[in-house]
Amino acid sequence: MRTIRVEAVTDAVRRLCIEANYRLSPDMSGALKTAQSAEESPLGKQILQQLDENLKIAQEDGIPICQDTGMAVVFLEIGQEVHFEGGSLREAVQEGIRQGYEQGYLRKSVVRDPLIRENTKDNTPGVIHFDLVDGDGVKITVAPKGFGSENMSRIFMLKPADGAEGMKNAVLTAVKDAGPNACPPMVVGVGVGGTFEKCALMAKRALLRPAGEHSPVSWAKEMEAELLEAINRTGIGPGGLGGTSTALAVNIDTYPTHIAGLPVAVNICCHVNRHASMEL
Repeated sequence: MRTIRVEAVTDAVRRLCIEANYRLSPDMSGALKTAQSAEESPLGKQILQQLDENLKIAQEDGIPICQDTGMAVVFLEIGQEVHFEGGSLREAVQEGIRQGYEQGYLRKSVVRDPLIRENTKDNTPGVIHFDLVDGDGVKITVAPKGFGSENMSRIFMLKPADGAEGMKNAVLTAVKDAGPNACPPMVVGVGVGGTFEKCALMAKRALLRPAGEHSPVSWAKEMEAELLEAINRTGIGPGGLGGTSTALAVNIDTYPTHIAGLPVAVNICCHVNRHASMEL
């Protein structure tokens, strides 16, 4: 049994909130550079160059890469041989978010009540997902999610008879409806299977997969390639102003489901697709 103080979790979350908002992950940086060289539209290429310049300025000046620094989504993979001491793990994560958004001068965007809309002034509470895994380690991933793209999320409760074509149509419908609102070029996370809530969580987790890394499921891998090509043929383009680089990646995660259902969730993220991880 390994013991970890919750203060270590707070510090890790604090640092990850700042890192994810200040610096683009290597996989997304590479994907944007690839899109820039492949873009066929002169305007689209110009927009991608401007996005690249924005990212360089953010890194050099130590400022957020986007003014919407998102609602903090935190994934914790906790080894079953780990024991936490020093207080509440959940509160330790929330304290890390609070410190990260205050010390990093990140925009506070969370309201306490969905209807009353009073700002909490420290960007808490964040959304926390706990996952129990083998071993005695802890992996923490912070994925700040801006709501321009989050608002474009969709869930489709398809019939099994809808099959592969129904799934592809669902994803393309979500992307076309999103248009420029998701700040393309986008990353498209797709969850297939499970239940209503399971497929939504898979779609969110799918965004964390490095761009260019494909599903180990053969049909999903093929569908990722087909959908990426189809999305880039829509003409939405960078910034929604036309071009051939509408999406940088399509990531599909799957799970067993019921004989009567075919749940499909689509979670779209903007071109920065922020995420940063650390292991304790």
